[in-house]
Amino acid sequence: MVELARGNDGRYGQSFGGDTFNTAVYLARAGIETAYATALGDDVFSAQIVDLARSENLSTGAIVEVKGRVPGLYLITTDDKGERTFHYWRDSAPARSLFELEGWQDVAEHLVAAQAVYFSGITLSLYSNAGLGRFLATLELAGERGAWRVFDGNFRPRGWGGDLARARMVFSEALKRASMALPTFEDEVMLWGDASPEATIARITTYGVKEVVVKNGPGGAYVHAEGQTVFVPVEREVQPVDTTGAGDSFNAGYLAARLKGATPVDAARAGHALAGRVIMHRGAIIPRNAHEGVASH
Repeated sequence: MVELARGNDGRYGQSFGGDTFNTAVYLARAGIETAYATALGDDVFSAQIVDLARSENLSTGAIVEVKGRVPGLYLITTDDKGERTFHYWRDSAPARSLFELEGWQDVAEHLVAAQAVYFSGITLSLYSNAGLGRFLATLELAGERGAWRVFDGNFRPRGWGGDLARARMVFSEALKRASMALPTFEDEVMLWGDASPEATIARITTYGVKEVVVKNGPGGAYVHAEGQTVFVPVEREVQPVDTTGAGDSFNAGYLAARLKGATPVDAARAGHALAGRVIMHRGAIIPRNAHEGVASH
């Protein structure tokens, strides 16, 4: 989407972002061959998003162009502690129709052929029931081929129109098809009422998910893999400038490290390191020179 973020002078700077897109960029920067699947318009902003994706070495073969449409927009405001609030304008964004557009089968083929498919709760909130059915079926096919299916809960109540029952049902269907989950504890409390990160892990593993990492901000992360749960603290707490993209970048750091063969605990440390760097800058995607030197284990 188009991103507007307020600077220190009160003015808004324009860039681009979105939860799964942010993660894709950071994965590519970590040296992981990454493609992004979405639908955009034929306007100047859509063209700039595609140009940005290519400049970050993302494959754009699974991006569908829709004539006469424009991408969504979001505006970020932050308080004096760096905590952010989002305001969205995306009801008519073409990404909402990705799995109902002409050519959706080609997008599905890209996903099925991938080593790992990463998606979020925001992804799920966009689609109609028909689109969800096609997406979930695609995940099943990818799983049959041995692909990792990586789900970040990323629950935003407004995206579901306050319909918690539907959100829970859709999340449950996604978890049944996921092999890895990377939820944020705060989101799990809002949606499920979980009492602790350990309770989140206990609930998610009942769906058959083998690897679960519960992010808890400065409270560290709880990593569950091979039947064991380990707490991985944040090694160096920092005062954030802007927490936008913190979870997205943690997920990228974690997943990149795992794809390179790191243990889940070492991967969580890599996730903390990248997220710690990202929250020291405004906006979801930090400059390349600010990203350099972050270890991916």
